[in-house]
Amino acid sequence: MALPEVDAAAQRKIVSHEAELTKPAGSLGRLEELTQWLGGWQKQAQPRLNRVQILIFAGNHGVVRQGVSPWPQDVTTQMVQNFEQGGAAINQLARVAGATLEVVPVRGLAATADFTTAQAMTEEAFLDAVQTGYDAVPHACDLLCLGEMGIGNTTAAAALAAALFGGTGADWAGRGTGLDAPGVAHKARVIDAALAHHKAEMATAQGASAAKGERAKQLDTVTPVYDPLEIARRLGGYELAALLGATLAARHSGIPVLLDGFVCTAAVAPLARLAASDAEAKAEASTETGAGLEEQARSGAATGGLAHTRLSHCSAEAGHARLAEKLGLVPLLDLGLRLGEASGAALAVPLLRAAVACHNGMATFAQAAVSGRTG
Repeated sequence: MALPEVDAAAQRKIVSHEAELTKPAGSLGRLEELTQWLGGWQKQAQPRLNRVQILIFAGNHGVVRQGVSPWPQDVTTQMVQNFEQGGAAINQLARVAGATLEVVPVRGLAATADFTTAQAMTEEAFLDAVQTGYDAVPHACDLLCLGEMGIGNTTAAAALAAALFGGTGADWAGRGTGLDAPGVAHKARVIDAALAHHKAEMATAQGASAAKGERAKQLDTVTPVYDPLEIARRLGGYELAALLGATLAARHSGIPVLLDGFVCTAAVAPLARLAASDAEAKAEASTETGAGLEEQARSGAATGGLAHTRLSHCSAEAGHARLAEKLGLVPLLDLGLRLGEASGAALAVPLLRAAVACHNGMATFAQAAVSGRTG
């Protein structure tokens, strides 16, 4: 968790150059902030998007045997093959975005344990999946877009969200790949069973975290403070762990990250809970209580371990908007998507290209011989 910070000097140069461009100050809205975000993490005053990488991590879930998805687990393998053959939506969207696409089947698509009765992953398997994600991130990359594929993984994502931020299965469960209302209700009961099964062990993890003292009190007056990584290990999945690892690798390499939908956001949420400094803890605490959201909304930025990320879109999956708010992430798009596979992230890339093109290509007032503001 020795996390590199953004290059503030590069961001100041970007702001200074923006002030000279032939437009009223702030008139490009969030496009201007996105340019600052990209340049700050790329550590350059002229951000670029020459090398955009889309990574999809695929994994299977033992909880599927509880009937939480209308699709069989074989579909995960079949969709990975579809990605590799170029036949999925993300293949078309990646081409439009001018991005390189790579699909990573995590741990050979072996299923996790059913987390209603056991830990989803052993510690060794969890760390191996995190390492898989970490190692998949190329060092020569201007922007990383993350996505996933895994039948049953919206159940894991909802369980993670409930354990991290409180609530029941009904608060977080959604339609996933097409459940009807009775199916969603059953899914919520399965999540509640998982939370109940792991409650005692997560409470032990809470005791181990007690040394954080005041930070724990600041962050959670209602939600218990459990070890975020223990939650990810017990209730997550291999592809979710890989997403966490990839996000961490991008931070260490100074690569900005576009997150996809509900599953992707839930997978990396533990990094926000691992904020190391008191300042980050206070920022998270203010976000939890609603204070500071207006300021964060101007940039759509999370704090702490997710400061280098932006949320590409708000999916139609129940719980995603709520989870994004908990993390201080404001989506760039809202198109009713619930596909996963980095589709929303890919769709946001042209938006970022437009922001960069305006910043790097517009004339200044002096160059265009346009009179500046007089008052």
